Amino acid sequence: MPEGDTIARAASTLHEALAGRVVTAFASALAPVAVVAEDLDVRGRTVERVHAVGKHLVMVFSGAVVLRTHMRMHGSWHLYRPGERWWKPAHAMRLRLDTDAWVAVAFDVHDAEFVATGDAAAVPAIARLGPDLLAPEVDVADVARRIVAEGDRPLGDVLLDQRVLAGLGNVFRSEVLFVEGLHPRTPAGTLDPARAGALVKRAVRLLRVNARTGAGRRNTTGRRAPGESLWVYQRTGQPCRRCGTLVQSAAEAPLSRRVYWCATCQPAGATTAAAPP
Repeated sequence: MPEGDTIARAASTLHEALAGRVVTAFASALAPVAVVAEDLDVRGRTVERVHAVGKHLVMVFSGAVVLRTHMRMHGSWHLYRPGERWWKPAHAMRLRLDTDAWVAVAFDVHDAEFVATGDAAAVPAIARLGPDLLAPEVDVADVARRIVAEGDRPLGDVLLDQRVLAGLGNVFRSEVLFVEGLHPRTPAGTLDPARAGALVKRAVRLLRVNARTGAGRRNTTGRRAPGESLWVYQRTGQPCRRCGTLVQSAAEAPLSRRVYWCATCQPAGATTAAAPP
C-alpha cells in the first residue's frame, strides 16, 4: 500500500510534470470535489507545487487553492500525455487534471478535497498530523518524546498513528521494529530517550532511502536478490533472515493491522538491547 516513500515519489513526479502549467480541464467522479472545483473555478489556475505530507499528496494552485488526496489502500496517481491510453479503466478514475502537456489521473482515490487556503498546513486533515518523517528537517528528539508519551500503547500501534508521526505504514512499522530489535507489543512509554531516538532515526533513514530509490519495490535489507528485500513483512512462518527463527504475525487487538516480528531478534520486554545491524 502507499506509504510515505511512495507518496513522496509520486509527488516529485507530478511536480516535475505539472508545476508552472495551467489547468485546461478538471473533472471528478467524487461529487463533493466536483462541486467545489466548479465553485473555485480550478480550470485556468496554475499548478504551483505538488508535495507530500506524510501519506497525503498535496497540489497547490494559484489563488490559494489546495487539493489534498490520500491514497488509502488502492489509490494511485498516473501521468499521461494527452490522448495516451490509460493503464487503468475509466470507471476507476476519481480525479482528472488536464494541462497542455500532461493529464494527471487519480484512480481509486476516495479521500480527496479542495480547500481555499494558501497553506497546506491549514488543511484540517494535515493539521492533525504528527511530524512528517520525510520532511527536510526532522526533530528526532521531539518525535521520540511523542512516541514515549503514548505510555502503555504498544509500539506496533503507535507507529501507525499518523497523529504521533506521519509517513509510516504497515510495511515500514514491521521492518523498523525488526531492525531496531523491538517487539511490536512493547509499551511505548518503556523506551528511554536514546532508544526512542534510535527508532525514529531508523524510520527516517529507511523511508528516505526508499523514497529516493524504491521505484515501487521497497528494500530494507540492502539485498538485491529477488524475494530478499524485506526482513519480516508478509513472511509469516518463514525463517528469520538473521537467526532462522520462524517469523510470527498477529492482527488481534490492540494491534490494528497485521504486524510481523521475530521472537528471537525482537524479544518481548527488551527495550535497551542493541539494535541489529
